[in-house]
Amino acid sequence: MTDKIFSKEEWLGGLEALRKTYGVFVPVKDGDFHTFMPFDKGNIPDFDYQNSRLSPKSVVYPQSERLFEYTLDKADSEADIVKESPKDYSPRAVVGIRPCDVQAFQIVKRNFDNPEYRDPWWVQHFESTTLVGLGCNEPCSTCFCTEVGGGPFNQEGLDVLIFDMGETYLLRGLTDKGEALLGKITGGSPADDQALKNAEDLAASASKKITSSIPTDKLKEKVTNDLFNAPFWEEIAFACLNCGTCTFLCPTCWCFDIQDEVLGKEGDRIRNWDSCMFPLFTLHGSGHNPRDNKFQRVRQRFMHKLKYYVDKYDNGVQCSGCGRCVRYCPVNIDIREVCNLMNNY
Repeated sequence: MTDKIFSKEEWLGGLEALRKTYGVFVPVKDGDFHTFMPFDKGNIPDFDYQNSRLSPKSVVYPQSERLFEYTLDKADSEADIVKESPKDYSPRAVVGIRPCDVQAFQIVKRNFDNPEYRDPWWVQHFESTTLVGLGCNEPCSTCFCTEVGGGPFNQEGLDVLIFDMGETYLLRGLTDKGEALLGKITGGSPADDQALKNAEDLAASASKKITSSIPTDKLKEKVTNDLFNAPFWEEIAFACLNCGTCTFLCPTCWCFDIQDEVLGKEGDRIRNWDSCMFPLFTLHGSGHNPRDNKFQRVRQRFMHKLKYYVDKYDNGVQCSGCGRCVRYCPVNIDIREVCNLMNNY
């Protein structure tokens, strides 16, 4: 495990060097928010941020991805043959990703890469990506990562962890991929014992700043039908607009739809993010919709994250505690309150 100290200027120079080997994605100031974008001359990295509005999950799981292509032109020898579209699996590095968003990849991985099924596109994108995390010195008031198995400096799933020490960065290589990335950056100096102690103190201090208490200990023992028929769902859903903001921003939501788009005689089969909050999500071809009422869709979202996932994987809840859905819900529906209701019902 390598621990190196870089000045902030040295680190920016190191990022420039990484571009020769990796497609580098960094947090960039975008209006009032931060967004992960490719690092180039027009996108200046800004690591002085709390969290991005959107997680960088789209680097591994694009919002829209062309899976297959085909032609309907009978003059073409390959007419009516569906072929896989070209993909880019070249090495990439997400630099400055928060530990909660890295934990989200571990949660989603159980769906896309497990003994029963491996999604070939998600897996290959994920395996070609190096995750360089930036610890949270000042967690948001809505963050609760420590309550769902993570933390502001959680190392699980990371290849490199960055400690912002004020004037310098301490970089810790955690995996072979991380060590390989650090090996491509010149400069820096080995971290001494005092620097390592300061880094650990910083991590401990940051964890204490998260004050939310979210009980999840009783979710596994709850009878599914009891929670499903609990009396509080209509009240929770009363203000919901079904806008989909919560699922769109969530780093652990994985639902998708597959559509064929045809222009002339050329066609694409595309995978797009979808949301259980949308009325069309469960609309059958017959016209029947088993979740035609708003409260049913709200119930589905929380039951999936806090009960169905718990029962299936027995590995925590389907939430990394990033707090985005809490911060950006236009009607202030709070997953922390819902979890408390479900856990103590």
